Amino acid sequence: MAKVAKKKAERSPSSSSRQHAAKEFDSATLEMLGDVEEIRIATAAPGAKTKKHHATIWVVVVDGQVFVRSFTGPKGKWYHNVLANPEADLEVDGKTIHVKVIPVSDQKSIEAVSRAYLEKYRSSPYAKDMVRPEVLPTTLRLEPR
Repeated sequence: MAKVAKKKAERSPSSSSRQHAAKEFDSATLEMLGDVEEIRIATAAPGAKTKKHHATIWVVVVDGQVFVRSFTGPKGKWYHNVLANPEADLEVDGKTIHVKVIPVSDQKSIEAVSRAYLEKYRSSPYAKDMVRPEVLPTTLRLEPR
């Protein structure tokens, strides 16, 4: 999937969501995030100085961009934290990746992310839960910081 995402990114560098991206992940990071099954996200509660809450989440790469969603929809603690403080840390394969979280509202991107979740996690009985209507508004794009 990561290779497909990279090829699509090369073909469509002017996609609407890419135009808004301030920074991009390098190809090795995109490939790692595209291939990894789960990541941990560390978030800070509103007003907190340190990252205190950790959650295991799924991640997908679409057109060279990284996306996550809250499995529990808008009530997820980590999701509430990143809405209040959009800086978070991803922990994957022994590495920490500092990210900025940007809510996604355009329908085309949300649908593409849904397709990516269904494809990447097709062998999981929980894949369909990631595309429930109440989960879709929690789609977030990640940028390196």
